[in-house]
Amino acid sequence: MDVETAIRSRRTHKQYGSEPIDEATIRELVSLARHAPNHHLTQPWRFRVLGQATRALVEERCGVKEAIKLRRAPTLVLATAVLTGDPRTDAEDLHATACAVYAVLLGATERGLASYWRTPEAFAEPEVREALTVGEDEQVVALIHLGPKVTDPPEKERAPLDDVLTVLP
Repeated sequence: MDVETAIRSRRTHKQYGSEPIDEATIRELVSLARHAPNHHLTQPWRFRVLGQATRALVEERCGVKEAIKLRRAPTLVLATAVLTGDPRTDAEDLHATACAVYAVLLGATERGLASYWRTPEAFAEPEVREALTVGEDEQVVALIHLGPKVTDPPEKERAPLDDVLTVLP
């Protein structure tokens, strides 16, 4: 699959097969993420695969409503950005980490996997951050849901190009 096809065919999936994604595939996807652009090669992204014990603890601390959403996908990967405290660098590093997450999503699409980028509100809570071993210098960027594809969500309408592109003189 070429890059354009991966970009145009990537979809948000909310239904997954039950088989977790194997560690080798996760490592391939995170390896792709390491090539995301980042100013001064800060490489601010950190990825954590949530094992069963961590998932159970997070579900307990998040509450029933969020736990139901967390159970949708057999594999969950947390993406965070390590921040420095410098506003400009932190903004760049958050954007770079978002690019790294997108690389994971595109790599998953290329492999025929279902994926979903979420940012659960509960992941800002201290007890959930503790369960996820998120440091005080880190910001949660995404909880990536991954799993076997069981549906093909329809393409969503996008804003017309002329609504988002301006060519300045």
